[in-house]
Amino acid sequence: MRKRYREPKHPVIEKLSEYGLVIVGAAIIAITFNVFLLPNQIASGGVSGISTILTGTFGWEPAYVQWAFNIPLFISGLLLLGMQFGAKSLVGTLVLPLIVFLTKDWDPWTQDALLGSICGGIGVGLGLGIVFRGKASTGGTDLAAQIIYKYTNFSLGTCVALIDGLIVLSAAIVFDIEKGLYALIGLYVTSKTIDLIQVGVGRSKMAMIITNHDEEVRHEIIHGLDRGVTRLSGQGGYTDDSRPILMCVIDQSEFTNLKQLVKDVDPKAFVIVMDASEVLGEGFKHA
Repeated sequence: MRKRYREPKHPVIEKLSEYGLVIVGAAIIAITFNVFLLPNQIASGGVSGISTILTGTFGWEPAYVQWAFNIPLFISGLLLLGMQFGAKSLVGTLVLPLIVFLTKDWDPWTQDALLGSICGGIGVGLGLGIVFRGKASTGGTDLAAQIIYKYTNFSLGTCVALIDGLIVLSAAIVFDIEKGLYALIGLYVTSKTIDLIQVGVGRSKMAMIITNHDEEVRHEIIHGLDRGVTRLSGQGGYTDDSRPILMCVIDQSEFTNLKQLVKDVDPKAFVIVMDASEVLGEGFKHA
């Protein structure tokens, strides 16, 4: 059955929830840094990676290093890019180093560099994904990348990759090449974990159905599966004939039923199925 419409949150509650997400995400990143990344000298990008390198080289307190980079970068972002970062990003910028400082005496959870890079990448990605859900950021090199992007011809993705790449390269020089390679693993795992948190695990499927019995198939999907159908206009590339295309988004558990339903109506139907990472709307989740 289709889910009922969910009433939107009160603006104050929604704002508090977003601040809560920023704090929780920053806490996860900070703890991950202290128990996985720093003990194993994994500098997988960002200001935390810079602090790992400077701590390993000069013995400086990581939280102080992060504040020393984050606060000027945040102020530069406000001056050069405008006020769009807001108070939530300031909270992330300040809280993350604070929790790093408060948890600095925690024992490492592993002394294996490979496990540290993988688990550290997952933890940082999880934390960043939660912070992004709170519509904020933790500042740092992301702001530096946006400043470079504004004043150069490089794309934003290239700017982020250049900064993180320089940090990883520095780690390889300061520590050793193996630690640099572990940092690359951590960086990759972080990006994939952020995607997972942001768009989900892809439990929904989108089906494109081309059939000569579109009315019967449409009727069966609507009444048999209780799912909506969108009819698109298509034209055969070989025959030049006009024909409708039925587009339907279903839950993964309904996929087998859809295949059988289409097969019963038209065994010759042409069906294309693909993952739908995130589906918002009636029958699924709301933004």
